[in-house]
Amino acid sequence: MIPMTARHIAYITGGTLHDIDPDTQVIGPAEFDSRRITEGSIFLALPGARVDGHDFAAGAVESGAAMALAARPVGAAACVVEPLGPQETNSDAFAHDPDGSGAAVLKALGALARETVDKLRAGCNFDVIGVTGSAGKTSVKDMIATVLRTEGETVAPKGSFNNEIGHPYTVLQCTDDTRYLVAEMSARGVGHIAHLAQIAPPTIGAVLNVGTAHLGEFGSRETIAQAKGELIESLPADAGVAVLNADDPLVAQMAPRTQARVVFFSVEGPADYRATDINFDGRARASFTLHAPTGSSPVQLQVFGAHQVPNALAAAAVGIESGLPVEQVANALSSHVAASVHRMDVRDRADGVTVIDDSYNANPDSVRAAVDALVRTAQTREGGRSIAVLGQMAELGDETEKEHRALAEVLVDRGVDMLLTVGDSDGARALHLAALDTGINNEVVSDCDGAVSRLAEVAGPGDVVLVKASYSDGLWRVADGLLNEISQDEGAGK
Repeated sequence: MIPMTARHIAYITGGTLHDIDPDTQVIGPAEFDSRRITEGSIFLALPGARVDGHDFAAGAVESGAAMALAARPVGAAACVVEPLGPQETNSDAFAHDPDGSGAAVLKALGALARETVDKLRAGCNFDVIGVTGSAGKTSVKDMIATVLRTEGETVAPKGSFNNEIGHPYTVLQCTDDTRYLVAEMSARGVGHIAHLAQIAPPTIGAVLNVGTAHLGEFGSRETIAQAKGELIESLPADAGVAVLNADDPLVAQMAPRTQARVVFFSVEGPADYRATDINFDGRARASFTLHAPTGSSPVQLQVFGAHQVPNALAAAAVGIESGLPVEQVANALSSHVAASVHRMDVRDRADGVTVIDDSYNANPDSVRAAVDALVRTAQTREGGRSIAVLGQMAELGDETEKEHRALAEVLVDRGVDMLLTVGDSDGARALHLAALDTGINNEVVSDCDGAVSRLAEVAGPGDVVLVKASYSDGLWRVADGLLNEISQDEGAGK
C-alpha cells in the first residue's frame, strides 16, 4: 500500500476517525485476516458467514495494524463508514450482511484502491492490465505477471482472487515501487467488470474467450460476451490496447466496442500475434514459434495442455504491447511454471502413475482442454491408460444436463479409457447416465475418499489420472490423496 495518513483515508472514504491521531501513517497493505496483520497495515472489518471482522478489529490493532476500516466503532483506532441502506447495496459479495456494513466497507475499500491507482499513475510509471474470459483467466494472469516481472515490480492476485473483494484488495498490495498491476476480472452479471474497471482503470485489456462458465447466471453466451466486453469498453482511446482472441467469434466481434487500439491473437489463422510450428512433448507441453509485429522467437512452455498456446499468445501480446522485446517475452514464457494451485499441476508418483491436478474449477471449455491434455499425455506412455476423475460443472443452469451429456461424448471421442464420476450432484448424475449410454468404462463413487480408494485399486504404472470439477466439489482432496498415497518422485513433473 502506498503511505496515506488516517486523515486522508477518512477523506477518501467519507468516514469518521475514532481513537486515532489523524496524522497516523498507514504504510502496510490492507488485510481482512487478523492473523496476517503486519506493522502499519489497515484491517478490513468485513462480515463473513460465521464471523464478523468487527469482532477482530481491536485485536488486529493490538497486533500492529495502524487502524481498522469498519462500519461501526470497534474500541480501537478506526475509520468508520456509514452502513449502506438496501437501496445502495448493489454487491452480492456478502451473503450475511443484513445491515449493509459489509457493503459499506467494501465501497470504502474500492475508493482507497482507486486513490492508490490514481496516485501511482500520476507518477507516469504505472500500468494496469485487465484480463477476463470464461476460461483461462488465472493461467493468463500468471503468465502476464511472469512476463512483466522481467521489466519491473508486478502485483497480481494470488489464485482467482478476482471479484469485488479480491480486486481492490489486490490493488492495495501495490507500493510506490510497483510498475504493473495485473488484474484478473470476473463477472457474475452484466456491469460487474465495468465496476471493477472503475476501481482500477486498465490501459491494456485482454479478452480470452466467451464460453459457458456461469451460463446459469447469465442465461446466454451473448450476455456473457456483453459482460466480458465491458473490459475493453473501459480502455482509454489514446494509450489503450485491446487484446482479443481472433479464434473466438464472440470475442473478435467486440472490436467495435472499444476506442482503444485493437490487436488480435490466433492459433488458427492470420493475426497480430500467432503461433506456428506447434509441437508437444510427452507431457503435453507445447513448443512453437511466436510471431509478433516486432519479430519472432521460439517458445518452449513448461505448463501443460494445448490450451496454453493461446494463453501464451495473449500474455505475449500484453508484454509486447507494454514495450518489451519479443525475445524477452519469449524467454519469460519459456521459464514460466504454474503459479496457482490445482491448475494443470502435473506430477509423477514413484510408482509410475501421473496425476494431473486441475481440480480448482471446471466449465465445459476447461474440461475439454484438460481431457485433451490427459489423452495426449497418456498416449506417450506405453501401456498407460487415461483415467478421468470428474465431478460436476456447476452454475450451468438449464444447460446442466445438456453440457454434461456433451462431455460424455467428448470423453468417448478423445478415447478416454476410464471415467470415475464423483458425487451425487445433478451434473455428476447427468454425466454418469450419459456415459452409460456411450459405453465408456465408467464408475461412480460417493465422495473424494471413495475416489482415492478406488483409484488405489485400478491405477497402475504408466496410467495418467486427471482430477477436475467445479470448486464446490473440492476434488483437490482426490489429487492430494493420490499424491500422498505413495511417496512421489519430488523431481518429476517439474
